[in-house]
Amino acid sequence: MPARTPLRAAAFTLVLAATTACGQGDGDPESTGTATPPTSSPTDASPTASASPPAFASRVRRVERDELPHSWRPGCPVPVSGLRMIEMTYWGMDDKAHPNGKLVVNASAADDLVGVFRKLYDDRYPIKRMEPVDVYRGDDFDSIEANNTSAFNCRNATGSGNWSQHAYGLAVDINPCENPYVTAAGRVAHDDCVKFRDRDRDDPGVIHAGDNVVRAFRSIGWGWGGTWSGTKDYQHFSSSGR
Repeated sequence: MPARTPLRAAAFTLVLAATTACGQGDGDPESTGTATPPTSSPTDASPTASASPPAFASRVRRVERDELPHSWRPGCPVPVSGLRMIEMTYWGMDDKAHPNGKLVVNASAADDLVGVFRKLYDDRYPIKRMEPVDVYRGDDFDSIEANNTSAFNCRNATGSGNWSQHAYGLAVDINPCENPYVTAAGRVAHDDCVKFRDRDRDDPGVIHAGDNVVRAFRSIGWGWGGTWSGTKDYQHFSSSGR
């Protein structure tokens, strides 16, 4: 504003006169007693804009056999050529973007799942970690203990002799601690996750019926294990609903 320039000049004259009268300040041993006019006043400075989180990014690529040393073996119901690695951004429990998410899925579902996780990222749904189950030597228990979001793993369904939907790359488990597998008797196998048997909790990452996570998977026709009768698998989404 034009009227502010004389005021600033007057203020500077007063500061210069005071500096000359008082000599060098005790806290400024290198001062020569000659003041340099400020280039701008604090009220004129533009606040630094906070950096915006990066946009969601993804890449779908083929998976090499040596990337699946524990989760795939001969006899699995889907060949390695039928799998894809999704590398993508996810929103973390630390309220930050993480560019290094990795999810191994069936090739037929890869593009649809990219769309799902794009929605979850845009909604800032938090995910603890996202890495192939091979990081845990294919051990589903250890992957859950780490609260890892994962997909493909050539294994049987829990308590069954039949292939899990994970063995086809057509199931995803999300934040398995906040969304545990709960038996009909109410048992949760992971001690740190027992408290999440209470589905009235509203902690970050907890999935509830009809929320954005459930709707995102429903949009591609996938069902949620939280709707099962008896046993509940709150972490689990699959193309068959089982």
